[in-house]
Amino acid sequence: MTIIGIDPGTACTGWGIIKKKQLIDCGLIKTKPSQETGHRLTIIHKELFDILKKYQPDQAAVETIYFFKNPKSVLKVSQALGIIFYTLNKAEISVKEYTPLQVKHNLSGYGRTDKTEIQKLVKKYLKLKKLPKPKHASDALAIAICHQCSA
Repeated sequence: MTIIGIDPGTACTGWGIIKKKQLIDCGLIKTKPSQETGHRLTIIHKELFDILKKYQPDQAAVETIYFFKNPKSVLKVSQALGIIFYTLNKAEISVKEYTPLQVKHNLSGYGRTDKTEIQKLVKKYLKLKKLPKPKHASDALAIAICHQCSA
């Protein structure tokens, strides 16, 4: 089973694909703050759709909004989530949602583990030689691992 994990964002959406305990690929979908919202969301859709076509994952795991201090941030991430869910649905890929606490708890046994420790756990789980980077891609891999361990 091939799983894509997605760490949503409007400026930067992280993605990571795993199969069993092996890293297939990971990266970022980036947009510029100077671009109109509709254009940014279109970029996310097109690039994610291309990734799905290339790697053909069986399942998807997406980090959901759990808590935000800034209402503007929650709105932007919600817009990105909407496009991500739309794109996954169009590709007929089933999606499971996880909160950041669920991901951290699943990987470490503790829901308040810091991001650096999660990166180390992703490295260990996938038997990588160095920490996966950038951080949003590493977060996406953690989400995919969480899903794989929950299935």
